[in-house]
This record gives sequence, C-alpha cells and structure tokens, in this order.
Amino acid sequence: MAATLSLVKLPPQLRPLKNNINNITKNTINLLLSKHSSSHQAPLLTHSIIPHLKSVSLPLSAITLPFFLDSKDALAAGGEFGLLEGRSFALIHPIVMGSLFAYTLYTGYLGWQWRRVRTIQNEITELKKEVKPVPVTPDGTSSQPLISSPVESKIQQLTEERKELIKGSYRDKHFNAGSILLAFGVFESIGGGVNTWLRTGKLFPGPHLFAGAAITVLWAAAAALVPPMQKGNDTARSLHIALNAVNVLLFIWQIPTGLDIVLKVFEFTKWP
Repeated sequence: MAATLSLVKLPPQLRPLKNNINNITKNTINLLLSKHSSSHQAPLLTHSIIPHLKSVSLPLSAITLPFFLDSKDALAAGGEFGLLEGRSFALIHPIVMGSLFAYTLYTGYLGWQWRRVRTIQNEITELKKEVKPVPVTPDGTSSQPLISSPVESKIQQLTEERKELIKGSYRDKHFNAGSILLAFGVFESIGGGVNTWLRTGKLFPGPHLFAGAAITVLWAAAAALVPPMQKGNDTARSLHIALNAVNVLLFIWQIPTGLDIVLKVFEFTKWP
C-alpha cells in the first residue's frame, strides 16, 4: 500500500513513468491475445490474466521509482545539505560561542585565584622578614607583652586567606576548565566556518573571521605554555596570562560582528 500511494507525489518529470509501464502492459496483453485470438482461451486470458497484469503495473513502477529519481529531489529544498543549511544549525555557533565567552571569564577567575595562592605565599615570606625578633630574658621568658604587631597580624590574615584558597582547589579547577575551553573552542570556531560554507558556498574574509582565527591560535598557544608553567617558569606564566588577556579583548571586540551575522542568518535562512 505504501508503494502504491507513493506514486501520488511523483514530480511532473516522472509521471510518464507510470504511463510507459501501462503501455508496456497493454502491448504485452495485445501480443498474447493476437497469438491466441483463434483459440478458445482468449476469454480466459481476458478475464484472468489482464486484471493481474494491471495490478502489477503500479507496484512495479514504485519499485523502479528510486532508479529514476534525481538525487536533488530527495533532499531538502534550497540546497544539497538539507538541515545543515537551516536556521537551527546556523544558530548553534553563536549560542555555543556566547557560552564559551562566559566560560572564558570563569576560567580566568579560576586562574587568578590559583595565582593568588602562589603570590600570597610570597607576600607572607616578605612580611616575615620585617618581623623583629622578640628579646627574651635569661630564663627564656619574653621581656615584652604578648601583643601582635601590625606585621604579624597581616601575616596571620594572609595565612588564613591562603588556607581558604587552597581548599578551593583552584589549580585543578583552572586546568580542567582550560582543557574544556580549548576543546570546545577550537571545535566550534572551525564549525562556524564550516557552517558558513554549507549555507553560502564560501567564506567571508573580515573582522569576525580573522578575530575568530586569532582567538583559536591564542587558545592553542596559551595551552602550550602549561608544561613550563608546571615546572615553575614565571616567564611562561606571565606570557600565559598576557595571551589570555588579549584573547578576552578579541572575544569582546568580536561580539558586535557576531550579532550582525546572527541577524543575517534570520534574514536569509528558514526554520528548521
């Protein structure tokens, strides 16, 4: 039944297919009748064979239908890539990149907190150098009242702050967040270019494309500095921070051009 009903939706260039098969069936029937016209079996052929041959013509045309269909007719209207050219697929890139921008800021916050864990220890070390030794009597008791100096109070405050920062596990969180950002960022930056090509058949060199390429390169370069950073290389740490700061600035600068592209997507595409 499904094969029979499928012929109702044939395109105009395929409608002669059914007529051709019917003509073949009629010619075959006429040939059989001509050979048996002098025989008493003609009525038998007319009443028994003809109905069966007619019933076969429609399913037969349905079976041969895929071989006559043009490949473009089986795909979505407006392009050969179907849903990949639609509005839904096109909006994935701006949604993901918008999320990654917020995630970039969060990753930077985690990195700054981990940096604070390291720098706060340096502050404590420097403050300890300013603490004056307390004189003691020959019997080992202090000759001054047990009152903390401002420097000692600052050291105590920084020590407590460092303990809280260590509990936050910011080092591991920053590393994991950076890895996720690198993976999804590179994947979606390339995916955005591929989607543009699928919809238009070309790329559009301009600020958005070049800024996106620069951001992708900076992600990779910042990640490449992680091994020397783990070995305590301060130069690598400073360069890592500088690259990511430039990355954030490019990301912010890229937002207006990205919104312009989103408006064009709504203008020139349709759902889904």
